[in-house]
Amino acid sequence: MPTGETALKQRRKLRLPKFENLPLALFFREFCRNPTMIGSIIPSSDKLIDRMLSRIDWEGTRLFVEYGPGVGTFTRPILDQLAPDATLIAIDTNRDFIRYLEQTIDDPRLILINGSAADVASIIARHGFEHVDYVLSGLPFSTLPPGVGPAIMRETYKVLRPGGAFVIYQYALKVLRLLKPYFANIDRDFEPINIPPAQVFWAWKD
Repeated sequence: MPTGETALKQRRKLRLPKFENLPLALFFREFCRNPTMIGSIIPSSDKLIDRMLSRIDWEGTRLFVEYGPGVGTFTRPILDQLAPDATLIAIDTNRDFIRYLEQTIDDPRLILINGSAADVASIIARHGFEHVDYVLSGLPFSTLPPGVGPAIMRETYKVLRPGGAFVIYQYALKVLRLLKPYFANIDRDFEPINIPPAQVFWAWKD
């Protein structure tokens, strides 16, 4: 039977996983720290992911941009369908999320940026691109700081190619007021199998 000192040494040898390496735990922690920038207490469901990506022309996509990748809930399915010569730029203001993705996804097509979606034009330009085929966002537009939502809409519209789309899921309809000044063609859908149920929007650039 181990002595108290031996038992203490054995406990010290136990390696518990770092909190940051548990995606659900990391997501929950960051939600508690800043709920206005994340919007949901848990990541999106597979049903919502499938619905969001259902209208993407993968063969015609060379640059895909994701706003707020979090723990990679959409990032990984996007990479699974993205062409071998295409690029995914994922932009997040949360450094811990970016660090987690750097440690868990090894894919040369993925460029991770710790920054603001409002700077998307300069970000893609730094990487040699002028236009984006699709932008996907789960940012909670109804709770973003004043002025941030309109700036993101304006800059996203600028960088989208004609025929490209801004694909968004939200838990409120406020985003429509932000989309309509820029996008005349907006398709809507609803995904009930998600917590909470989500509104889905495809805003197309004519």
